[in-house]
Amino acid sequence: MALVQYSESESDAEQESPPREVNKTDRVAAGQTRQCPSLPPLPPAFHDLYASSIRVSVRDDPSLHGGRKRVIPHVEGNWPTHIYLEWYPSKDELEILCGIIAQTGHMLREEQSSIHSLLHSDLGAQLPLHISLSRPVVLRTEERQPFLDMFQTALQASDISPFDIQMEGLDWVSNSEKTRWFYVVRVNRPNQDTLNRLLRISNRSLDHFGQPSLYETPDPPESHTQRNYPDTPKDYTDCFHISIAWRLAEPSTEDRERIKSIDLEELSAFRIHFNSVKAKIGNHVSSIQLAS
Repeated sequence: MALVQYSESESDAEQESPPREVNKTDRVAAGQTRQCPSLPPLPPAFHDLYASSIRVSVRDDPSLHGGRKRVIPHVEGNWPTHIYLEWYPSKDELEILCGIIAQTGHMLREEQSSIHSLLHSDLGAQLPLHISLSRPVVLRTEERQPFLDMFQTALQASDISPFDIQMEGLDWVSNSEKTRWFYVVRVNRPNQDTLNRLLRISNRSLDHFGQPSLYETPDPPESHTQRNYPDTPKDYTDCFHISIAWRLAEPSTEDRERIKSIDLEELSAFRIHFNSVKAKIGNHVSSIQLAS
């Protein structure tokens, strides 16, 4: 079976992995967990080197990707860019997440779109999860290094230290085009408001290159190209999330209510530690360490 990957421009940052449909054999009764395949952990740098698999087609064929459509077309000289925090769940965390997805698949009405896991590839390899700090944007070839230098300098000047977060709820979130709906885990506000601070650094760095902000809506704009951010930063804690699965159909009100019955006590007990920020430009991933 041929491996399929999107070309270097994608409709959203969540589209980095092939779909894995949760079928009837994956679905279990509420309260049960499914045993997930696990492999020995690899060094973080290894994942950065192999962040993307081989591309076999430059054309957008939704039939090869579970119905997903690319919104940003592939253009020579354009480099899809994404800023994010990366998380590889431990074996215990992965098992709990697998159980949550399986329970959700069991709860959804059969006539609605299937739910596809983001935890493993079609071949069973564990995939990284992430918290986005930017939209999926596009930089020109000549902008790549200046942007990376600016972002890294701003991050180091901020003196933001490594931090922990906890997970505290399930929800459905659509992409900006409402062509896909992501099953997500909401996260709490960490000490020193770290997520909001990282978001502001990312937005301001990308704004310098004319790229749109994530969550923030500066108002009013100034006459020049740089936007005028408010003096009192807003709190976007309610927006941050980790996507664990996706579907094409919008969840119904009943579907949203059903997931509230899933027990998250075990999941909320885990703490996720972040000590670096990832900047992916094209297929190259830069890992920028936070201040120790």
